[in-house]
Amino acid sequence: MNILVLGGTRFFGKKLVELCLQNGHQVTILTRGQSGNPFGTQVQQLIVDRNDVEALTKALTDTAWDVVYDNICYSPMEAQQLCELLAGKTKKLIFTSSLSTYDAEGYVKAEEHFNPYVYPIKMDNREAFSYDEGKRQAEAVFFQQATFPVVAVRFPIVMGVHDYTRRLHFHVERILQEQSISLPNIDAKMSYITDDEAAAFLYFAGTTAIEGPYNATATGAISLKDLLQLIEKESGKQANISLTDDEQSRSPYGVSADWYMSNAKATQAGFTFSKLEDWLPNLVQTLVQQLQAAD
Repeated sequence: MNILVLGGTRFFGKKLVELCLQNGHQVTILTRGQSGNPFGTQVQQLIVDRNDVEALTKALTDTAWDVVYDNICYSPMEAQQLCELLAGKTKKLIFTSSLSTYDAEGYVKAEEHFNPYVYPIKMDNREAFSYDEGKRQAEAVFFQQATFPVVAVRFPIVMGVHDYTRRLHFHVERILQEQSISLPNIDAKMSYITDDEAAAFLYFAGTTAIEGPYNATATGAISLKDLLQLIEKESGKQANISLTDDEQSRSPYGVSADWYMSNAKATQAGFTFSKLEDWLPNLVQTLVQQLQAAD
């Protein structure tokens, strides 16, 4: 297949491109060029800022794709521009969406808890929206305006050694350095997925006949309390939990209520997910060892 990936130079986007290449597909990446090109001549590279409409239009003129992956869309305006530019040029689009389309309300979320097909669109750029609302708006545009099939993949927090956001790293580092971590609800449970599994599901979404929104998460959920206990066990140090909410100590995993989702729909479609309990302790162990060695 001829595949276009918007993004694709780091974290699970990079792993997606690697997976596509391993399966013999022709891959083009579209990026701003700030993260370089880790694939060299294995891929074609279009160096474009997607918010430069003129440049994006020029880059996509006279192109045709079997699948387009959009890992870097955060607003309805960006989604609308892509819908217009790809009309008649792609057989399918896979949009990387988020658990953030759901509010943290203390119960497991299924796809029907956010319906992008009827969600009111408020056209604006990414600066006008929070991250979660930007993703909801982008989904609404793709499903209501695209002339080609769309899959919105709703990921929870993606974990991995190479996570550039360093959210799990934050907790390990704070515990190793005996610094405080502030949390609104230490008992709140969350969903997670590895970068490898995220890439694998994106590939699955692009190479099967599925359409619509799909939750993609490892099976199971874990409370922040239990996650911190895993780090305590591996590090031999105790977490210092603070009730004082300040920016420096605030956990990037801090939520007020359970915030996790079901993967039943994607499982029924034929994808087999890992179990959170099978890989999270090993990931924590690896990070603790790496960060201890770096000190």
